[in-house]
Amino acid sequence: MTFEQTKNKPTPSESNEQRKIEAVLSKNEITVSASNDIDALSSRGYGIVDNGKLKLAFFEALFLLEKKLIDVKQKKPKKMLSFHEVLQHSKKLDTNAWAKYLIYRDLRSRGYVVREGFGLGMDFRFYERGEYGKDTAKYVVFGIQEGKPVSMEELMRVLKYVQGSKKTLILAVLNRRGEVVYYTLSQLTIR
Repeated sequence: MTFEQTKNKPTPSESNEQRKIEAVLSKNEITVSASNDIDALSSRGYGIVDNGKLKLAFFEALFLLEKKLIDVKQKKPKKMLSFHEVLQHSKKLDTNAWAKYLIYRDLRSRGYVVREGFGLGMDFRFYERGEYGKDTAKYVVFGIQEGKPVSMEELMRVLKYVQGSKKTLILAVLNRRGEVVYYTLSQLTIR
């Protein structure tokens, strides 16, 4: 084969265009059903496996949509959904959906595996790079939006809960421009 014959031949990466994973929106949840797709996503820290399906949180689905790794289809009426349509649907269920997505996207883009939070309004928990699946999350994220006050009592309650779990509380402050700044919060003792 001469150079002329090979120069227009697609490379293996060009000929095997990345296949998007199909997700379905039904009854206010987004699920993935194909077992190989479930394994591919869950091994990277996405979703929760339940009854043979992978349930994605809306912020996870939005992130995967933005990265063009999944397509989200609506069950009834059958149609493909855009990023904006999935976001609007999630806003109906959670008024803080956009803020959660921005914080989630920022943490994921920094290389962390981010999972949904647990109890007392915790937004997320995240793992050190390379630690997902080996140990529990060491950090818990509490999201705060600029212009939306949070009481000291609530912060103290959250801090006590997190410290009781032997984790570190991270405040993710989302400013009006959509930028996220992180602070660690620890106990302050005045004598």
